[in-house]
Amino acid sequence: MLAPAKLQPDNKLLAAVQSIWKYRISYLFIAPFMICFIVFILLPVVSAVALSFTYYNAIEAPRFIGWNNFRDMLSQDLILIKYALPNTLTFALIVGSGGYVCAFVLAWMIAILPGVYRKWFTLAMYTPSLASLVAMSIIWTPLLSSDRIGYLNSFLLKLSLISEPIAWVTSKEHLMTSMVVVSLWKSMGIGFLGMLAGILNVNPELYEAGRLDGIRSRLEEVWYITIPSTKPQMLFGAVMAIVSAIQISSIGTALSGMTPTPEYAGHMITSHIDDYGLTRFELGYATALTVCLLTIVYFAQKLSWKLFGTKEGE
Repeated sequence: MLAPAKLQPDNKLLAAVQSIWKYRISYLFIAPFMICFIVFILLPVVSAVALSFTYYNAIEAPRFIGWNNFRDMLSQDLILIKYALPNTLTFALIVGSGGYVCAFVLAWMIAILPGVYRKWFTLAMYTPSLASLVAMSIIWTPLLSSDRIGYLNSFLLKLSLISEPIAWVTSKEHLMTSMVVVSLWKSMGIGFLGMLAGILNVNPELYEAGRLDGIRSRLEEVWYITIPSTKPQMLFGAVMAIVSAIQISSIGTALSGMTPTPEYAGHMITSHIDDYGLTRFELGYATALTVCLLTIVYFAQKLSWKLFGTKEGE
């Protein structure tokens, strides 16, 4: 029996074109998304990766320099190694994980409230996430002012808990703490709403079945029923917490009113990128920093998928 003839390259191309034409209506429906994805996400990422291997100052044409930007990043950029990278990891770990845990706990507490109160507590928790950095600084600057008329200092002085005003946002010792507190206040965003929606949509029959199987406390209900039933929403919340922790890292500059922040206490990788890209116009090195930050975010999201992604058969 003769073996079937293998398709030639021209025949394969023709078959691919025919297959695309056959499902042309389907491709037409996804075309708007694909065009936006390619133009606003794929092309900028590819361009950033390409520019990270060049010297580019926005005036001269990019000049290929190989791995020099990444080598200088590890061997010569002391501010990055000593301040920006440790501050970013510390801030992201506390705000990302802390905000995520707070979002889940608050979502669970709101879910068990009667419906008439639930919407008002949800609105109160979600509203701060809508505030811009400028609005946040207007709200928090009087509270954290370093003089005696600052609300927090005035309150603590009246209670005799401190003897002199504390420089909450202009000192190296307290700036990071202030940034974390303000960021946690703002962290109840879209991820919080997603987890709340997931908890509210858990099938009540699962809780009844759990009680019949021996579950006797709210904590056991959360561990054995609520968390497994809301894995997709928790994954979404984890990804949003990572992105929010990266985006809000410029809060140090907004609170202190200084660039760079006092003794680089609130200096983040994003601030470092802005410094090299928008002030020094070393755009090749700035894009190399951006690629490193993108890599960190990618591995953080892979960890989130590992923890909360749906396994086969679940």
